[in-house]
Amino acid sequence: MSAGRLLVRPTRAEERAVLPGDELVDADVVMDRAFTLSAPPDGVWPWLVQLGKERAGWYLPMAVERAVRRSRRALRRLDPALQGLGVGDIIPDWGGAHATFTVVSLEPGSHLLFGSTRGRMQLTWCLRLQPVGTERTRLHLRLRLGPVRHPRLATVAGGFVDLVTVAGLAAGLEERLTR
Repeated sequence: MSAGRLLVRPTRAEERAVLPGDELVDADVVMDRAFTLSAPPDGVWPWLVQLGKERAGWYLPMAVERAVRRSRRALRRLDPALQGLGVGDIIPDWGGAHATFTVVSLEPGSHLLFGSTRGRMQLTWCLRLQPVGTERTRLHLRLRLGPVRHPRLATVAGGFVDLVTVAGLAAGLEERLTR
């Protein structure tokens, strides 16, 4: 796989696209990331469904996971016990001791939408899959935050953390799909 395909930069069309959940948060900050994976949407979907804290973890490449305690590493296989995600399910998040995501909407092979409230801020996180030919998937992730007390700080500092995190996810997910 060429390095260029794992850039997490969305196209202009992706940035302008309306995604599920866009109407749920009056966002002060919107972060779009997107990358192409070497599997069709039906092959990517089961990996997304099991994503998360106290589930399969957050997929990182093997080289990075070697620096993480073995007990905190993400699964490198699909687990049938984690495939039953449904609307209303609550998933713990790393964003704080009591931070969670709630599944707001999901359409297998198409999108997974999470919502959360952190203090007075609401957020949505949409993961949308689109086929690229018959053997690849474009995964578009959109994080919407509002109200945000310091939008510029959230955009710059939060944007950097989001970029690094999603780049790790892209590489780790691709590694799992092509192993």
